[in-house]
Amino acid sequence: TEDPTAEHRIFDCDALPGPAAAAALLNLKRPVAERVIHSASGGRYELPITGGGCSSSSRHRPGMALTVAALRTLLRAAASAPTARSSSSLLQAHSLSGPGFLCHCKLMSRNVSSKSKADHLERTINNFRQEMIAQAKVCGIVHESETVKRLCLTVMNKDFTFKAGQWVDFFIPGISKVGGFSICSSPGQLEREGVMELAVKYSKHPPAHWIHSQCEIGSEVTLRVGGDFFFDPRPSDSPVDLLLVAGGVGINPLYSILLHAADLHRFQGTEHCKYKPGSVQLYFSAKNTEELLFKRNIINLAKEFSGKISCHFHVTQQSSEVPEEILPYITVGRISEDTLAHVSKDNLCYICGPPPMIESVSQQLEKLGVPKESIFFEKWW
Repeated sequence: TEDPTAEHRIFDCDALPGPAAAAALLNLKRPVAERVIHSASGGRYELPITGGGCSSSSRHRPGMALTVAALRTLLRAAASAPTARSSSSLLQAHSLSGPGFLCHCKLMSRNVSSKSKADHLERTINNFRQEMIAQAKVCGIVHESETVKRLCLTVMNKDFTFKAGQWVDFFIPGISKVGGFSICSSPGQLEREGVMELAVKYSKHPPAHWIHSQCEIGSEVTLRVGGDFFFDPRPSDSPVDLLLVAGGVGINPLYSILLHAADLHRFQGTEHCKYKPGSVQLYFSAKNTEELLFKRNIINLAKEFSGKISCHFHVTQQSSEVPEEILPYITVGRISEDTLAHVSKDNLCYICGPPPMIESVSQQLEKLGVPKESIFFEKWW
């Protein structure tokens, strides 16, 4: 209920599946105490209203800490609630467009956890989320590889935005599990064309399985942007050189950052871009060239912005002949300390991929003198 004078707020979750209930709780207009009172109905939560404030602790990585105890309790209790309607229709019915939690922010630069994909909402409980939840329609499907499908989505709400490197909560009608997929397109493309893209690897996790088995042109979903891993310089910021290190499908958020950097170079000096961008180096490791997603587009960007953008591909289990057009960019073997020996301590470094790779690359960068506060990473599996 919405009663600004009330000392308590009643939030009815009887019909909500666990993930949708969690998403709904994220939209309450005030923070809640670390205690959730359960009524006899089992689905109604009485949340004492408390005060709070919000502050940003990093120009590149602002975070928003949610009330962990309350939301975890809700996740556990609501997980057994029946799914009476689809997530997207529930989100519409409950008008989840109001302000989110107002809590003290905390920088989460080096402890993004890696858990089961089934726990996306709980894994990202401490991450920033936008207030807006938007409807989107699938307008394009591309087989990026044998195991990865790329979706192009038309976003209905013209006020919907994201920062390069962020992800979305992905709500599918009729499926209670909520997907968490990194955006692999640029904010500029959304602004210019009203579309955004996701590249999703096949798995049995319901949202990913739906994308690979049931999703089609015209399918409707609901999105909400979140994440503290992004690059979004202000016009007054000094130029900074970027190092992007990706492993497997960890390329998704880094490809978004790369595309954003290309836009900054392309429009630099115009009314659309007052920021002067630095150089970008991308190191991308995968099992074989088939799994080097977006490789031809990446090479084309390196050619278009020669001297400003460079790319280096590594393959660890290549069994077939490397295509001639990408051969100059290929190195056989993992990204090593020797590979990164030239990296400057002044670089801003973004890493995304399997946890062992992230740990290894982070340690290598620290040995090279890169400050910990200049190394950002995202672990997704």
